[in-house]
Amino acid sequence: MSDARSAPLYCPYCGEEDLRPHEAGHGAWECHACARVFTVKFTGLLGRAVTR
Repeated sequence: MSDARSAPLYCPYCGEEDLRPHEAGHGAWECHACARVFTVKFTGLLGRAVTR
């Protein structure tokens, strides 16, 4: 499995794309449009398949 990480493409609060890594730690991002700091965390996979 790859250790590569994906960056968020837009701010979940305002939708702008001006994001930069934040000094708070791994997964923290700051939005320069709305001045919010947020984290992105992968929790896990479902134990079962999702069907529609």
